[in-house]
Amino acid sequence: MIVVREKTILITGAAGGIGQALCQLFGAEGNRIIALDHNREAVETLCAALRASGISAASVVADITVMACIADALAPAIRELGPVDILINNAGGLTGLPNGESLSLGKMTPEVWSKDVALNLNGAFHCVEAVRQGMIAQGGGVIVNIGSVNSLLTFGCPAYSAAKAGLASYTRALATEFGQYNIRANTILPGTVRTEAWETMEKNNPRVFEQLLKWYPLRRICTPADVAQAAYFLASDAAQAITGAELALDAGLTAGNGVMAAEITSAAF
Repeated sequence: MIVVREKTILITGAAGGIGQALCQLFGAEGNRIIALDHNREAVETLCAALRASGISAASVVADITVMACIADALAPAIRELGPVDILINNAGGLTGLPNGESLSLGKMTPEVWSKDVALNLNGAFHCVEAVRQGMIAQGGGVIVNIGSVNSLLTFGCPAYSAAKAGLASYTRALATEFGQYNIRANTILPGTVRTEAWETMEKNNPRVFEQLLKWYPLRRICTPADVAQAAYFLASDAAQAITGAELALDAGLTAGNGVMAAEITSAAF
């Protein structure tokens, strides 16, 4: 049975679509939720709703790109709910053009590159550093990093993609170095996930999801709940022998190029 109960879970990017799904799933199973986000109003509203449904939850407002502020920001929540057992580094995103178009290398600026790396890679490192010693002191812990299929193949968004590739490498280092302390670390690699981050793109092209389906063998777009379920599995004792792994959560996108295969073989894919 896959069960995660009575743990303290730190979830970053908690107020976003995936973050809310993570908070709701882990909270509904009897865990204590530390919800961290840079948006004070959104994360406080989220925690109020969680508490109204009977979930123990504390909000933390912090910019994860600034390492110096994270430990102090977390301290009151840890005093209230206990040391962090499971860290889910979910906060992330990419910097695009005002019209929602993603930056290519040809349009890249040093400022955008630094911003995307700071959020998607450095931020995860900062959060791990804030809880790592506590995990070691209590005999172990679990780290789940939310990466992207962009770390494996080129789908545009080069700064974001490079940061997510770095995140996967960093996760393997965590697993290798801190396994001796019973700390497991794994990465989830989502493909397209229907969240608010896609709203501008969908507004510019209402058929964007329909057009993307041909690239996904399962002919579906993943949801925040799909990501939350994968994180729940990796956080559970059912995955106690899994560390340093990368779990593609992409409806088959990285399994192979069915569109190209169909053109080569004239078969139906």
